[in-house]
Amino acid sequence: MKLKQIFIPTKVASHDTTVRQVFAECARANLPALPFCTKSGRIIGRVTLKNILKITCLPDYMVESARILGEEMSCMEDIETKAAQLLDVPVDAYMQEQPALSLSSEAPVIKALAMMEQNDTSYLFVVDDGQYQGAVTIQRLARELTRLGQQC
Repeated sequence: MKLKQIFIPTKVASHDTTVRQVFAECARANLPALPFCTKSGRIIGRVTLKNILKITCLPDYMVESARILGEEMSCMEDIETKAAQLLDVPVDAYMQEQPALSLSSEAPVIKALAMMEQNDTSYLFVVDDGQYQGAVTIQRLARELTRLGQQC
C-alpha cells in the first residue's frame, strides 16, 4: 500500500491564517498539525495544536508540576477565556521552522510507519515535487489496516 492511497488532503497554514482556522482544519481532518507554506506552496514550517496551546495557555511551571496539580485551580485563568482571545490571532507567531517529517505519495506505508516510530511522532506530511499533498497519521494507518482485515 502506498501513501497516495491513504493520505488526508488538508488546507495549509500561511501568513494570513488564524488560529481559529488551524484549529478548525485540524479538528476536521483529525490532525495534530498543518504545514506552514509560502504563497507558492513551499513548506517552510509547521503549526501544531500542541505548540499553540502550550505557548498561550500553559505556563512552564504547570508543566513541571503537572503530576502534583490538584483538581481545583481557581487561581488560574480559565482556558476557555484564553482560547477565545486567541482564536482570531494570526498563526505566524506559532510557526515552528522545522517542518514535520515528509515522504512522497509513492512511499510505502511501512516506510511511513517506520519513520514515525523512529522520530517518535504520530504524523507526517505527504509532499510531491516540493508541493504539499496531505498528511498521514498513525490513526489513519490503523483505520486502513482494519479495513484490509475486513476484506479478507
